[in-house]
Amino acid sequence: MIEPDDPDAHVLIVDDDERIRTLLQKFLSRHGYWVTPARDAAHARRVLAGLEFDLIVVDVMMPGEDGFAFTKSLRETLDTPILLLTAKGDTDDRIVGLEAGADDYLSKPFEPKELLLRMNAVLRRVPKPEEVKEVPKTLHLGPVRYDISRGEMWEGENMIRLTATESALMRIFSVRINEPISRAQLVESLGRDDGRAQERAIDVQITRLRRKIEADPKQPRYLQTVRGAGYMLAPD
Repeated sequence: MIEPDDPDAHVLIVDDDERIRTLLQKFLSRHGYWVTPARDAAHARRVLAGLEFDLIVVDVMMPGEDGFAFTKSLRETLDTPILLLTAKGDTDDRIVGLEAGADDYLSKPFEPKELLLRMNAVLRRVPKPEEVKEVPKTLHLGPVRYDISRGEMWEGENMIRLTATESALMRIFSVRINEPISRAQLVESLGRDDGRAQERAIDVQITRLRRKIEADPKQPRYLQTVRGAGYMLAPD
């Protein structure tokens, strides 16, 4: 099994093919990556507005804004590594992609293992940022503590089991401490389709998460409801 050099690496997959998004999300998740999918450039921008990523994998042949244009646009404000996927494999297209700002290029069809190796290689070339001392590594929620780097929640010596969705929610909240996040933003960040049903599902997940971190889930102290704005994580 090929392990990522950075076990906390978060990857954004941008592809209009739902089958490919699903396959890559499952494959990369099994190999230790955090994965968020987006169905097109517009969806990806909304996700990027609320989350930071270590790597972005972009399909070139997307309807509307294609991968080349999207990559060139991202490069105006982001230095996040970008790996392009495309059915076009000739030299001219590779040059266009690299000139747009891509860090690597992989032609379809490809073996998932090759994509994994290329992603690891790209991430190894990225200089490691200096650790900012002011950023906490652990959030304290009363007797509960959440280890941001490991994505683990503990109460004393006992680990609190989190579902995949609960883990994703904690990761989202932990990078936006004391900042309200709307239901719609949470739906987008989790890679779900839009809709009132999904927003109601968020409410259910928040209720379940509160049961694990609040002394009184009906009167939450740490995972607060901000009227008209959404939910906010407010650690000690």
